[in-house]
Amino acid sequence: MRTWLFGVAFALAASGGAATAQDWPTRPMTMIVPFTAGGPVDVAARVVAPRMSEILGQQIIIENIGGAGGMTGSNRVAKAPGDGYLFVLGNTGTHASNQTLYKKPMYNSVTEFTPVGLVVENTKVLLVRNSLDVRTMPEFVAYVKANHATMQFGSAGSGSATHLGCLLLNVKLGVEVTHVPYRGAAQAMQDLVGGRIDYMCDIISTALAQIQAGAARPIALLSTTRFPVLPDLATALEQGTADVDSDGWNALFLPKGTPDAIVRKLADAAGQALDTPAVRERLVGLGLKVPGPERRGPDYLGRLLAEEIDKWARPINAAGVTAD
Repeated sequence: MRTWLFGVAFALAASGGAATAQDWPTRPMTMIVPFTAGGPVDVAARVVAPRMSEILGQQIIIENIGGAGGMTGSNRVAKAPGDGYLFVLGNTGTHASNQTLYKKPMYNSVTEFTPVGLVVENTKVLLVRNSLDVRTMPEFVAYVKANHATMQFGSAGSGSATHLGCLLLNVKLGVEVTHVPYRGAAQAMQDLVGGRIDYMCDIISTALAQIQAGAARPIALLSTTRFPVLPDLATALEQGTADVDSDGWNALFLPKGTPDAIVRKLADAAGQALDTPAVRERLVGLGLKVPGPERRGPDYLGRLLAEEIDKWARPINAAGVTAD
């Protein structure tokens, strides 16, 4: 009799858990952006989140938590309950490169998160201060090789995608330049415009306004192909110098152990948001790439994450760089 009652109780608990996952969400959710407001990850989040809120029927609150190359905010999600109410919009830096860049990362991005899906992919652009007398990639290469000991480049923080983009460039050029980490890409851009740093490798979505305003000078795309919003800007490889592919991505992650029904529902909401014409047009207009349906789900993101950890480990180890 006691065994039978235990079985009934277990079945009821299991069905209750399934119902909870099926009914999710029943209250507002929080999307952690692990960088300060105004940066590239924040821009993407604020375009996609409102439409996701409409689809899910509950508000998605965006909370910016910067620090440690995006690990501070991401770690909050890694240690949170897997109930679907807290998730992070991570990127190449927060979930791939930091696993090598830091000797003791705050979390294991493979074992402490549940992949949800890609949201956007991005292309980076090499920008210099307007007072730097270079206008092409060959001119930049010649200048940095002659002056790298006294130059500085900025980024959104140690371990961020903008840091790794310039690190990869520097490794390809064989130069060592002083890195100035900021608490966000917006702050780094402010100092670039003010002439206090020499260059940065920013994501087009946040660099575009400054480029169009003439506040900073674009030198080359750090990508394999050109991009529609900057059709006349050639890649570094096209300009006959380094083959630098620092394309990155933003993706949603939930805490490990989140029920599959919630994971799939969140991934589906993100996919529907990306297929909404107004959202898609806004993202593309910002210089972001919207991944196709076959590259949006949790299974694809899980495979991509493993590949990206390996991809970025190579230049980081080759440069002997650490963010600790």
